[in-house]
Amino acid sequence: MRQVLVYPGEDGYWVAECPSLPGCITQGATREEAIGNAKEAIEGYILALQEDGLPVPEDKLDALLMAL
Repeated sequence: MRQVLVYPGEDGYWVAECPSLPGCITQGATREEAIGNAKEAIEGYILALQEDGLPVPEDKLDALLMAL
């Protein structure tokens, strides 16, 4: 399991970002599309790390949601 942040971007698209995988960011025209793209991006990111013999960072699932 990976924590993914999904939020509206400045250009009207939805952004999906996986904090435990630096640089693993994607977007989509809808929230659902961004989530689907994030799943593909995470799979590709992890596969690339494994192919290069690099460690895959763990996801601590430690989040705090605040409404300010």
